[in-house]
Amino acid sequence: MGNAVRADDGCGLWATATGVGDPVICCHGGPGLWDMFDAVALPGRVVRWDQRGGGRSQRRGPFTTARFVADLDDVRAHSGFAATALLGHSWGADLALRYALAHPHRVTGLVYLAGVGLSPGWHAEFTAAFRARLGDDLAAWTRLRERERTEVEERELAVLQWTADFADRGRARALAEAMATPWFPINHEVNAAVGRDGDEADLLAACADLAAPVLVVDGRHDLRPRWAVDSLVEALPNATRVTLDTGHVPWLERPEEFTEAVGGFLAGLGSGADAGPEG
Repeated sequence: MGNAVRADDGCGLWATATGVGDPVICCHGGPGLWDMFDAVALPGRVVRWDQRGGGRSQRRGPFTTARFVADLDDVRAHSGFAATALLGHSWGADLALRYALAHPHRVTGLVYLAGVGLSPGWHAEFTAAFRARLGDDLAAWTRLRERERTEVEERELAVLQWTADFADRGRARALAEAMATPWFPINHEVNAAVGRDGDEADLLAACADLAAPVLVVDGRHDLRPRWAVDSLVEALPNATRVTLDTGHVPWLERPEEFTEAVGGFLAGLGSGADAGPEG
């Protein structure tokens, strides 16, 4: 069951919390999607939320990276955490990193999960690999993408697209269906509006001052080229990199390996995070 977080501009954000102990806030991918971490087993007090415009949160702007960073801080404050660990997946990894750079004293550790890094120019390689991995489903995906769609067809398009995120082709359809359940309309406006704000070189420079430990988790078979993350890892002074034998969604494809790597990192942060009310 979720509860409403009221952002400082009045926008209602869906959030839910489970477990006890040191806190971690999960930031889902997208943007324009919703929380898909319900199957994740992590230690501590785990907070999941839907970013504005998607899922169970209110569909209102502005849709900017700065606004999403502010929303994440509102979720932290609402949860009563003076400081917290963050886990971000894909676009959510970028969001979590930007939050850590903006509020370093409020972040005890960061899991940068299947993020796309700060090196531009990877999209062409990704697109070619995506089309190749879809294989026989490429024609159906293309037909759906090029026409106006019903909500049923919108879900089918997403499922077809998400199958490419899994290295295990035999289970890809079932795992993509799990990502689409429950289903909420994708907010394409958010996805189009939220780009990379600011100069990536400036972000890399700021990374050099981030003292919090960072776990960078790659899927060996992720279609998003992992070389794009190399400069980020090199810039972070306290980063550890782990590569799992998965695609883009490790917690669904290899849950035990994911839990060992990420759960171990979070547990190792110790009691530095304050799970009680802010002072």
